[in-house]
Amino acid sequence: MSLAFAVCLAAVFGLAAIGAPIGYSMLAAATLYLAVDGADLALAAEQLIQSIYDGYTLLAVPLFIIAANIMNAGTVSERLLSFCVAVVGRFRGGMGHVNILSSLIFSGMSGSAVADAAGIGKIITDMMIRTGHYSRGYAAALTAASATIGPIIPPSIPMVMYALISNQSIGFLFLAGILPGLLMGAVLMAMNYAISWRRNIPVEPPTPWRDAPGITIRAFPALMMPVILLSGIYGGATTPTEAAAIAALYALLLAVGLYRSLRLRNFYAVVVDSARQSATVGIVIGCALIFNYIVATERIPQALSHFMAELDISPLMFLIAMNLLILFLGALLDATTIILVVLPLFIPAAQALGIDLIHFGVVMVVNAMIGLITPPYGMLLFVINAVTGIALRDIIVNVLPFLFALLLALLLLTIFPEISLTIPRYFGYRG
Repeated sequence: MSLAFAVCLAAVFGLAAIGAPIGYSMLAAATLYLAVDGADLALAAEQLIQSIYDGYTLLAVPLFIIAANIMNAGTVSERLLSFCVAVVGRFRGGMGHVNILSSLIFSGMSGSAVADAAGIGKIITDMMIRTGHYSRGYAAALTAASATIGPIIPPSIPMVMYALISNQSIGFLFLAGILPGLLMGAVLMAMNYAISWRRNIPVEPPTPWRDAPGITIRAFPALMMPVILLSGIYGGATTPTEAAAIAALYALLLAVGLYRSLRLRNFYAVVVDSARQSATVGIVIGCALIFNYIVATERIPQALSHFMAELDISPLMFLIAMNLLILFLGALLDATTIILVVLPLFIPAAQALGIDLIHFGVVMVVNAMIGLITPPYGMLLFVINAVTGIALRDIIVNVLPFLFALLLALLLLTIFPEISLTIPRYFGYRG
């Protein structure tokens, strides 16, 4: 590792640690690397512009963002929550199960954990608190934990980012996230049931069966979005980017045409907010691609691969070591930094050890999402704190059991690759 690269890493992590926006931290660190290395500073701008303009798949990111924001702005969220209450609200810990199921369904529309938490987070948290059976901290903690499912079940913005740095198929990565996402939902529901049983939380009055058809019909158009999205991709009719455009258009048609819940003034606000979020993500991705250039120049992947070969480490031990590293970094850094800056260093080593890169990507993205609820940094903890006003201390205390449940799911995903690879292989994946 050269002095310039050491200075670059120290700068990016140091600036991120003191709260500087990660995109600007990465750009400053890359520029500092070029200055210390004696290279042309214009290389940073050249790499950023070329990477962004050549990255057709990156168009999926702003399109998924605007689709999620349109869903949040209309009445779609409320219709989906009513459907979830009818399905699982009748069991012990019912409103907690509603919280988790709503995240599972909404994850098929947004692709972002923060979008899920900010979109339906306050609504479902308030619903749990109003029953009088759940503490404010518990409701907020479960909302934060369930939001981690958002980027695992397709569509997924972090999966798009991983596809970009690993040269893997976005379609197969999306498929690989389905069973892991359902597993995360299952372990969270099991933990919610166990806590509800231990605390003797009363069972909510069930939704009458005669009302269920009407509730389902009202929610059905929204429930069809992930079906349309995935069938387009895996039926060969659309690319993931084109499917993202269809998802955004479908969300707009639902909110404006069918549900009549989005007016022109609100739509303008949605577009502006989506543009700001997309610009933020775009800066981060562009700067990460500058880092990829720097890493390739330093020949870091080759050095790590050689080091791993000398250690004669097994693939499972490598994955466990990577999990421990990402869990540690996840407590300090946001998921985007981990995926775009840290993972590219280890992908060649994983490939050299014979680890399937689709499986590796799913495990690492799940790990990075767990970092979103890991104290002290845990971005989702701060998001839920901001949208609900519930004390951060109460959220952290109550999130720990759910953090343990998600770590159990991560261990299962690490040990059993088929959880991730079964569905992709059914659709023709031969990795």
